[in-house]
Amino acid sequence: MTSVTAASGRPAEPEVIWTRPHRSGRGPRPAHSRESIAAEAVRIADADGIDAVSMRRVAAGVGAGTMSLYNYVPRKEDLYELMVDAVSGEYDLSAAPTGDWRADMLALARQTRDLMRRHPWLPRLLTPVHGFSPNALRYLEHCLECLAPLDAPDGDKLELVAAVNGTVATFVGSEQALAERARALPWSEAAEQRVRAAYLGSRLATGAYPRLAAALAGAGAAIPAHDDVFDRVVLRLLGGWG
Repeated sequence: MTSVTAASGRPAEPEVIWTRPHRSGRGPRPAHSRESIAAEAVRIADADGIDAVSMRRVAAGVGAGTMSLYNYVPRKEDLYELMVDAVSGEYDLSAAPTGDWRADMLALARQTRDLMRRHPWLPRLLTPVHGFSPNALRYLEHCLECLAPLDAPDGDKLELVAAVNGTVATFVGSEQALAERARALPWSEAAEQRVRAAYLGSRLATGAYPRLAAALAGAGAAIPAHDDVFDRVVLRLLGGWG
């Protein structure tokens, strides 16, 4: 039997939330579920950020007392794990792998990008600890099925999945930072880009940066769409394998 602290009744030793009964203690049928608790926590995080998620606020959202919520979720860390698992269930893993592992992993990376856009707080909670919840295990199993044609050790394949997810998180983080900055500008983003382009042109015209000038000239004037850049970044990462 797992020992508990005298003060709170919560576990005093390491424990995995998935091995616990859905509600501790005896009594009538539970009034709440992990699914409803996780959904409320996700709703709060989506609206106000992960720092706004508290046991008190989640309890109020589901109509429970704060202390009674601990009967379902002993620690805030467990609540985070439930949240990650809940949104991991949004992956569509219904399609069988095509046999083209790079194409399949790119398709999964696109799903991960969409997932992180819907839930901007998610990258902060992506840790190896939270990576082994039921829905995360389904995702990892599917990834390994997609990577079956890749001639590499299974450990390397798991590293590749982690590298892809890390790349996606970095890309989405940059997108979010740019969007947040654009919202805070007192002028249009297009107006700022024109001013910055003019400044950059004046610097390049000095001849002090010949390689940069040549690279930018070769890239063309048009700014590539973020979706195109995303695909190229992921494919270049995948191109280093196999």
